[in-house]
Amino acid sequence: MANRYDIIKESSTDSYDTIIIGSGAGGLATAICLAREGQKVLVLEQHDVPGGWCHSFYLNGHRFTPGVHYVGLLGEGEATNDLYRGLGIANDLVFFRMNPDAYEHVHVGEERFDFPANFDKLISRLSARFPKERKRINKYLNLTKKVSEELYSLPYIKGFWQKLTLPYRTRHFGKYGLFTLRRVINWHIKDPLLKNILNIQCGDHGVQPRKAAFVLHCALMYHYFQGGYYPMGGGGALIKAMTNAIKRHGGEIRTSTPVRRIILENGIRKKAVGVELENGNQLFADRIVSNADVGITYNQLIGKEHLSQKLQKKLEKTKYSCTSLMLFLTVDMDVRAAGLDSGNIWMMPNRDADDFYDEILTADITQGEAFDGMFISCTTLKDPASFDGVHHTIEAITFIDYQTFEKFKDEKEPRTQEYLDFKERLTQKMLNGIEKAVPGIRDHIVHSELGTPITNEYYINTTDGNVYGTEKSLKHIGPFAFKAKSEIENLYLCGASILSHGVAGASHSGVDTASIILGCHPDDLKKPQEDQQLRIYEAEDASNYPEWMLKKMEVKRARAASKSTKESIA
Repeated sequence: MANRYDIIKESSTDSYDTIIIGSGAGGLATAICLAREGQKVLVLEQHDVPGGWCHSFYLNGHRFTPGVHYVGLLGEGEATNDLYRGLGIANDLVFFRMNPDAYEHVHVGEERFDFPANFDKLISRLSARFPKERKRINKYLNLTKKVSEELYSLPYIKGFWQKLTLPYRTRHFGKYGLFTLRRVINWHIKDPLLKNILNIQCGDHGVQPRKAAFVLHCALMYHYFQGGYYPMGGGGALIKAMTNAIKRHGGEIRTSTPVRRIILENGIRKKAVGVELENGNQLFADRIVSNADVGITYNQLIGKEHLSQKLQKKLEKTKYSCTSLMLFLTVDMDVRAAGLDSGNIWMMPNRDADDFYDEILTADITQGEAFDGMFISCTTLKDPASFDGVHHTIEAITFIDYQTFEKFKDEKEPRTQEYLDFKERLTQKMLNGIEKAVPGIRDHIVHSELGTPITNEYYINTTDGNVYGTEKSLKHIGPFAFKAKSEIENLYLCGASILSHGVAGASHSGVDTASIILGCHPDDLKKPQEDQQLRIYEAEDASNYPEWMLKKMEVKRARAASKSTKESIA
C-alpha cells in the first residue's frame, strides 16, 4: 500500500530527485555533480542573486564581492585547478595571479613583511629578516608543508598494504593533529614578531592561535604557498560559471525563494521528503541537501524537536565563527602611487595575537579612534579588467563579536536612526584604520557602504552573521565536524561547516556530498576534463593580455571617461 508521501509526490508536478537549499559554492558544486549524472535538481536561494558569500553586487555601477578575496592552488595540476576542470567550469573562468613577490603584505605595527608566491623564497626571505631563527624557520615551515601533504593524501590511501602503513605515511599529521597552532609554533619559533607574521593568515579562518587547530592552519598556509589568484569578474563570475553548468545539465535555480522548513515524514526513522517555501508552496524530492549553515539547517529548517538528544547537545555546544564589518569603498585616487598593488594587506598591532583577538571579539568596538586589525584589498588592481581608468574599488574587513549588534537583530527596513548612527561611527573608525595603510584616501572617497553582522544575516542567512560557518577550533573540524550525511534519512549537508571553509573548501565539500549521494569517490566527480583549461594572467603585467581583454578594458575606460566629461559639464 502506498504511503501518504508517495501519493502526494505522484500527484505533484513539483517533485525532484534532489532539492538543494542555498546556492553558495558548496550547494552549486553539489548541483553540478548531481545534474550531470541525470538527476532532476532544483537549487533554492533566498537572496535575489545566487552565490551566498561568493555573490557579487554593485554600488553605483562598481562591483564588490563580500566573500571571495583570493583563491589558492590554481596552478597546473594543483587541487583547485583540477576541481574547476573536473566540474566543467574552467573554460568559463579567467583568473589573475596576484603580485607574485607580495601576494600578502603584512603590517604588524610599524613592521612590514611581504609573502612571496614561492615556498623556498618565503623561507629565504624570512631567514634573511630573522637570521637567528633560520634553522627554526626552515624546520617549522617544512613541518607545515609535510602535515598538509599528509592531510591531502588521506583520501588516496587505499588497499590493505597502504592502509597498513597509514601511521607511517601520516606520522606528522598524526603527531600534531590534536594540538593548537599556538602550542606548535611556540615549540618551534621564539621571536614574537616572527610568530605574528607566520600567523597573520589566522584571519582566513578567524580563530586566534590558542584555539586554532594546527592542522587546519597548515592546510590554509599550504593553500597559498604558491600564491593567490583572483577571478576576473569577482566572485560573481565564479558563480555564473557554476550556475551555467547546472543549467547545461538540466538543473534549475530559483532565487528570491526562501525555504520555511524541511518537510519530514515520520516513521521508524524520520525522513526528509521535501521543503515548504515561505509562500506556503511545497516541493518534494527524493533527497534534500542543505547548503545553509548547520544552525539554520537543524534549529530552524528541521526543528530541535525532530532531532536526537545527541545531536541537540552537539548543537547546543556548537560555536560559530566570528562575524565582521565590511567597508566597501569607491575612490578616485591613484592607489598605486599610494602604495597599493594586487596583494592583500593584513594589519595588526605588534603584540600577542591571542590577546589581540580576545580583545577585538569582546571589547566595545566603538572605543578607540581606529581599528588596529584589518584586511584591505583593492579589487580593481586584483582584477585589472574591472578598472575604468578613474575609480578603484576597495574592500576592508575587520572581525567583531555578534553581541555588539544583538539589539538590532530584529529591526526591519527602514532602519532606526540609532542603527544608522552606530554604522556611521564604525565607518569612520574603519576609515581611520585604512588611512594608516593608504594615507589620504579619505579625501578621495566617491562612495562608501558598511556591511554589518545584520547585513550578513539578511543577505547570507548565517547564524549570528558568521563568516566561516562553525568556529574552526579543534572541537569543530575533522572527526568532530558535522557530517555530510545527517541522522535524518535523505537529508545531507555541505558547505563551510562540513569539510572546509573558503570558496575552494566549500566547493570540495559540495563534491564530497554529491559523491556520498551517488555512491562514488569524490575524485570520480572532479577528475580534470581534458577539454577544460583555466586561463590565468598576471595582475601586475598586462603584456600578455589577449586582444579581447584589452578591448574590453579600452571600452570600459572610454565609457567612464565619457561619463566623467558629461558630469563635469553638467
